[in-house]
Order: sequence, then structure tokens, then C-alpha cells
Amino acid sequence: MSSDSQQPRPPEGATTDTTALLLCGARLVDGRTVDVRLSGGRIEAVGTPGSLGAHGTRVDLTGYLLLPAPAEPHAHADTALSEDVAGPVSYAADDVQRRATEAALLQLGHGATALRAHVRIGDVQGLAALEAVLQARRSLRGLADLTTVAVPRLLTGVAGADGLAMLRDAVKMGASVVGGRPDLDPDPAGYAEAVLEVAAEHGCPVDLHTDGDDPARLARLAAMAGGLRPGVAIGPCGALGRLPADARTRVADRLAAAGVTVTCLPQGGCAGTEVRGVAPVRLLRSAGVRIAAGSGALRDVANPVGRGDPLEAAYLLVSQGGLRPAEAYGAVSEVAREAMGLPPVRVEAGFPAELLAVRGERLAGVLSLAYSRIVVHRGRVVARTSAVREYCDSAAALELPRQARPDARP
Repeated sequence: MSSDSQQPRPPEGATTDTTALLLCGARLVDGRTVDVRLSGGRIEAVGTPGSLGAHGTRVDLTGYLLLPAPAEPHAHADTALSEDVAGPVSYAADDVQRRATEAALLQLGHGATALRAHVRIGDVQGLAALEAVLQARRSLRGLADLTTVAVPRLLTGVAGADGLAMLRDAVKMGASVVGGRPDLDPDPAGYAEAVLEVAAEHGCPVDLHTDGDDPARLARLAAMAGGLRPGVAIGPCGALGRLPADARTRVADRLAAAGVTVTCLPQGGCAGTEVRGVAPVRLLRSAGVRIAAGSGALRDVANPVGRGDPLEAAYLLVSQGGLRPAEAYGAVSEVAREAMGLPPVRVEAGFPAELLAVRGERLAGVLSLAYSRIVVHRGRVVARTSAVREYCDSAAALELPRQARPDARP
């Protein structure tokens, strides 16, 4: 199998292409085949094939399943692709910016048009890594929406005073989410309380790393987070499934009542936690907890083979987590977008034109073999990935179906 990937860049300063785009012959998850017209960054109309006229640039999606684009709720932009570097990893601003940009483009090619990147602050690096990722965000304008989470190391005691001041500086600099790793602080409850206080001061969402191995700590966090808006997410909670059944159930009920989203990492962990494993997604869902799924580490020391592919995350939630394909895809699209404070996307008129077309006919099939993809962000095609599988001539004698468009002729 060979593949070719393209990520075209927009004109300088462009954010939304106002030229109409007509997506022709796309299949929807309900089985309908439709044309979809995009204009001004939104879906303008959805109709039967040929009903929307020939106005605008045409993109033939015959043989493709059209979906709301996934989003990436848990990336690590400052460490991404660092395992690929020969020798010591550089955290100089230029190197972090380059890796963060490349990682975002890789994930965009998979379909994620919006990404939330956790970035470490403090220690020797100070705010340099955050500034580099913010610069990557600016360079990606028009291709993908990248937001940053400031992740301080310590926030309590004498040693935490500097971290708390730096966290406030990070928000003023442009970090739009307040995060951190309370499990690694000498006072985890105090750390979480400090994060929630800063978030309340600035009206920011909260996104915390935790293994979820302490039910009392999770219950206290849920109690503190209950009234915070615009919302609290925690993850990856890999140890939550190892708790006794009654403890898991109580924690799930409290998280649901507090409106806390759990972001799991089916493709592997990240440097912010110690425990590998996936949160008990079926239990949490049955309790009413919103479950989002992210990628976590992308080819860094925590996961040297991380792919950053939301469709693989959804695949793993089906094959190992026991979710239905629609539930699993919702975790990387609808719920992920909600956790990130983004507007919902449906393939209906009036919704944002954030779309992913994948070659295939059914959702289960594209989660299994999602090779060829076309990504639409703000109404324009921003990435294409195509794959062609070829066999030697003797395979023709087997008379098996070939990979081809439905209207292709031998």
C-alpha cells in the first residue's frame, strides 16, 4: 500500500474561504447519499444528488462517508515527535514550535480540525515552551484551531508560589485553559483547589491530568468543580478501572453530578500520568459521565509509537472498550468538541463546515480501515490523504472484490 498526504496552506492572514464548495455524492451515516454546499465557513444546504446546482467548486465524494470532523482534546504539543530526534531533545523555542506545528499538521491530516495542547510551564523552561506553541498556533491559522493548556509542576507550599504566579502569567500570555498534574504535587487537593481558583478568576476551563487511583481525591475534586463554568475535564483516569466496583460506581456518580468530563487515552498514556490503561468507559457512560477520547503522547518518550489518530482512538473504544461505533466516534467528535467549548457540528444546514470524508460506506468500516481521507475546516479542503492498494496479476484469478469506487467498471 502506498499513501500520499497533502496539507495546503491558506493565503497569508486568511481564516475562512468565502467561495462556495459543493461536496457531491457523499454518503451519510443514516445511509442517504447527498450533496452538501458550503459557504462562509458553514454548511449552507444539504440535498439529494444534483439538486443544489453547479455553483461553486466541486469535490466528488462518491464512495466516501461524510462525518462531523473529530477534535483532539488531549495532545502534548511541546513533547510531540521528540522521540524521533537523534541525541538529546532540544526544547529551544524554534524546535518546540517546529515539532508542535508538524504534530498539529499530522493530526489535521487524520481529521482533527481543532486541537487542545497541554504544555508544561515552570522549571528551567519557564514560559518558553508555551510561547513556542502559541507561535505554532498563529502559524496554523486557517488550517486548524489550536488551543493551549498551561500545565504547572507544583502549586502548593513554598515551592508552589512561583508556579502559581507563572500559571497566572501563562493565562495572560494566551493559554486559554488551566491544567496541571495534581497527583505529582505533595498536596494534590491543594493543587486542584489552586487551579480551580485561577480558572474562576479568569473564566477559563480546567483540564487536569490524573490517574484516578484515589476515590476520595476524585470525590473532592468533583465537589469543588461542580459549579465551575465553562467546565472541568480530567483524564486519562487509567487507574479508575482498578478500583473496587463499589468505589468506581460512587466516583462515576459524583463525576456525572458535577458535570466533569473524562478524557480517556485509548492509544496510550502521556507523561502527565504514571498508570497505563483506559478508564472504564462503559461504566462512566452508564452513570451519565461525558466521555471524550484523545491521543495523548505522539511519538515521545511516553509513547514512541503514538499516532495521534482520532479514528484509531474510536476504533480502540469499540474493539477494547465495548462501545458501539457511533458512541466511540462521538467520543472523538461530538463530546470532544463539547469538552473543548466548541460549537456542535452536524451535516445539516447552518452548522459549522468542520467535516471529515473517509472512503467507506459504514461507520464501523471506516473505523477499521480509514485510509483515504479529505478534511474540511471552515468550509475549505485543508488536507487530503489517499491510499491505493495493489496486488500482483495472479490475484485476479481469485475473483475477489477490489478497492474501487462504486461506479467503477472493470
